[in-house]
Amino acid sequence: MVSISRQTIVAIEKGKYSPSLEVAFKIADVFGVSIAEVFSYQEQVNN
Repeated sequence: MVSISRQTIVAIEKGKYSPSLEVAFKIADVFGVSIAEVFSYQEQVNN
């Protein structure tokens, strides 16, 4: 539905890949929600 591979979806879910804005909008559109509801930004802290 968003024209990306299953492997890419898994990488996004695991936080190993950040999608482009175009893909992020497509994913949010598929679920009928805002991007903010699908994705959240968490700053990485190096310990």
